Amino acid sequence: MSDSFQEVTSVSWFGRIGRSLIGILIGLVMLLSMIVLLFWNEGRAVQTALSLAEGAGIVVSAPTHNVDAANDGKLVHVTGTVTANQGLRDADFAVSATGVRLTRSAQMYQWREEQRSETEKKLGGGEETVTTYTYSRGWESAAIDSSRFKKPEGHQNPGKEISGKRFQIPQGKLGAFTLDDPVLDMVGGDDQLVLTPDQAPAIDAAYRGSKRVNVVDGSIYLGVNPTAPAVGDYRISYELAPLGVISVIGRQDGNKFAPYKTSAGDALLMVDTGEVSAERMFADAVSANTVITWLLRAIGLIFLAVGFGLLMGPIGVLFDVIPFLGSIARIGTTTIAIILAILTGALTIAIAWFWYRPLLSLSIIAAGILVSMAVSYLGRRRKTQATEPSAAPAQ
Repeated sequence: MSDSFQEVTSVSWFGRIGRSLIGILIGLVMLLSMIVLLFWNEGRAVQTALSLAEGAGIVVSAPTHNVDAANDGKLVHVTGTVTANQGLRDADFAVSATGVRLTRSAQMYQWREEQRSETEKKLGGGEETVTTYTYSRGWESAAIDSSRFKKPEGHQNPGKEISGKRFQIPQGKLGAFTLDDPVLDMVGGDDQLVLTPDQAPAIDAAYRGSKRVNVVDGSIYLGVNPTAPAVGDYRISYELAPLGVISVIGRQDGNKFAPYKTSAGDALLMVDTGEVSAERMFADAVSANTVITWLLRAIGLIFLAVGFGLLMGPIGVLFDVIPFLGSIARIGTTTIAIILAILTGALTIAIAWFWYRPLLSLSIIAAGILVSMAVSYLGRRRKTQATEPSAAPAQ
């Protein structure tokens, strides 16, 4: 049988009107926030683009076998193999590795609650909501507080005693250069560190808890039976960012790397896994900037539509006295909200372009005017040619 139960709640027409009025305030805040976001995003995109263009034009390649003092303070690009004079170790489970970073993930088998609501509008404007709460068990990284469940009885979760953790070398070497946290934090290439059953005795000796230790599918299992987990069992796995070839772009600061402050205002410090040219790294950064710009534009437009929808929320509630009319009203208000969101978003972006890119904006407008004039001229010319009487035939 399904482990679930239902709860039925009702709200009167007047109660719904009160909620919709509160929604107007939330909608206003959302609209203002999204306008600010869209405006700021255009400035951020321009600043990042200018910084990347500046960096691509001044970056110099530097050797790694020695530190060239002539490059001090310059934006440099280096490629080499990372080395370390110490290993990585999670003393809680006696897991050791050689690399840049060792990351422990800890999942606990827990109860979780899911809810699904179905709302039905009643004649007179009231609303009845049936909420179904369903309980299941599964692996979760974050601790779930079962005391907040709608029905905590029989679904209690123990406190999560083991959490994820990160172990990173304090320093590394890239030839004659020293790498510290700002660069090491950006080193990627993390992959699963597969544990073997012969490590189980050492893990069991280091583990201070009372659960049975198993090594299954390359991970640590804390519990009686890995094939039939119980609430409170743990599944612990590791990822390792290995030592290897990386490429760095940053300001040479002695034998270290630091963010390079551009005239546009950004701080450039980039790290890529493998042997990657400076041109490729800047091209990837430009592409990432474009993706982020359009993603934030989309988010802004979506929440503008939600905000306008909240502003017009009372209209649908008023017509819900007859549910059929309320549905029709919402179709109209949703359409209007989408149109207003597009217009507001486009206007905000256009104003931001004038603010941050006045010369480019004026150039685009001028080009648009010239194209319109050319099209208009060609149209009038063709019309004139079409209306001119044809020449009389020769006698």
